[in-house]
Order: sequence, then C-alpha cells, then structure tokens
Amino acid sequence: MNPTDWAQLMVRDAFWAAIAAAGFAILFNVPHRTLPGCAFAAAAGHMTRTLLAQMGLDAQVATLAGATLIGFTGVAFARRWHTPAMVFTISAAITLVPGVVAYKTMLGLLELTRIDPAQAAPVLAEVAVNAARTAFTLGSIAVGIATPSLLLFRNRPVA
Repeated sequence: MNPTDWAQLMVRDAFWAAIAAAGFAILFNVPHRTLPGCAFAAAAGHMTRTLLAQMGLDAQVATLAGATLIGFTGVAFARRWHTPAMVFTISAAITLVPGVVAYKTMLGLLELTRIDPAQAAPVLAEVAVNAARTAFTLGSIAVGIATPSLLLFRNRPVA
C-alpha cells in the first residue's frame, strides 16, 4: 500500500467511526456539548486499531491498543468537560465491537441446529474459534477502556 492509500484509509476509517460514535452518543442521550469528544475518541481509537491491524498485529491486540487510547481520551475529556468518562468511552468503544465475527458465530450456531450430527465437527470448530475471537475482542475493549481509570486515576475522581 502506498502512503496515499494509507492516508485515505485512515481518514475514511476515522470519519466513519466518528459518525457512528456520534450516532450512538445521541442515541444514549449524552449532553450535546460532549458529542465532539465522543466522535474524536472513536476516530482516534478505531483509526489506531485499523492502522495496527494493517501493519499485521493480531485483531485483539490492535483492539486493545485502540480501546486503551479511547480510555485515555475519555479520561482527558472527562476532566475537560466535567463529565463522567463513560460518556465518551462507551459510545466510542462501540465502534470497536466485532460485529462480523459475532454474526458468523451466531450463523454457525444456527447451522448446527439443522445439520447432521456426523457433519457437525467442522462447523462446531469454526463456531468455537469465532466465539473465542469475539470474546477476546470484547475483553480487549473492556480492559482497554478501564485501564486508565483503574490504574492511573484510581484514588481521584475523574469528573
């Protein structure tokens, strides 16, 4: 990939993540003054995950890095806007949820209900792998957004 393609990918990724996070933030009825922070946190976190994944890092590790950036950004914005960090981190972290892998897991489970038990082993193995990927990615998101609040700002209120 040449540098122009990388830049276009990152800008496009950041733009759509910001739009999605702003939409979720509106859905969650966050204060309107915090919408730019929600959008920025999502753009930065999702762009980080995409960049690291494009560089060859495992999806769960890239997600952990993106979620950790979202966590730090949420804490910083919480202090700036005197709002709980969750206002920023939750709407931004939703953009990191592994929708396709979770969807494949559910489709595999449904397929298990209709196929012959003798042919179920490969489908079951695929379901198990997709379920594990989904679980580890969701765990990476949780650890990433909680790390700044739990480790660095443990004895001080965020807002």
